[in-house]
Amino acid sequence: MAPDFAQHNRIEMPSEEIDRLLREEGVGVLSLADEGVAYGIPLSFGYDAERGRLYFVFLRPGESSKKTEFAERTARASFAVWNAPSRDEWESVVVDGELRRVDDGDWDRVREVLEDNAWYPTLFSETEPMQDILGWELRIDSRSGLQRRHA
Repeated sequence: MAPDFAQHNRIEMPSEEIDRLLREEGVGVLSLADEGVAYGIPLSFGYDAERGRLYFVFLRPGESSKKTEFAERTARASFAVWNAPSRDEWESVVVDGELRRVDDGDWDRVREVLEDNAWYPTLFSETEPMQDILGWELRIDSRSGLQRRHA
């Protein structure tokens, strides 16, 4: 017999809770695809609730970048973010939408949003010399979230 998840306080997240998680967490996994081949990348992100966008920065320290190659071939991407302080209490959000490079005129906005909640490992400051910094945006078309609260 299948377990009844509803009795375990697993519920869909309301919109304001989805916004909260996207604002509070600064890292998640971006899922890309190229002709049936999937590629998931843990990334820092910024959330722009006003525009319905997630922003990412790809650092390319060499001649080629697998994530850039996949991103350029991905029309629609998904992004997952979660917080799981215990087995009895967790929450997760998945968003999907069109993935595009950031336009030159949007960089000020992108920097502002990234500074609000993006999380950057020390690796970013140690990668020299940088040949390229690429900005990407995921234009959110749909989003959903689940959470489980300890009863």
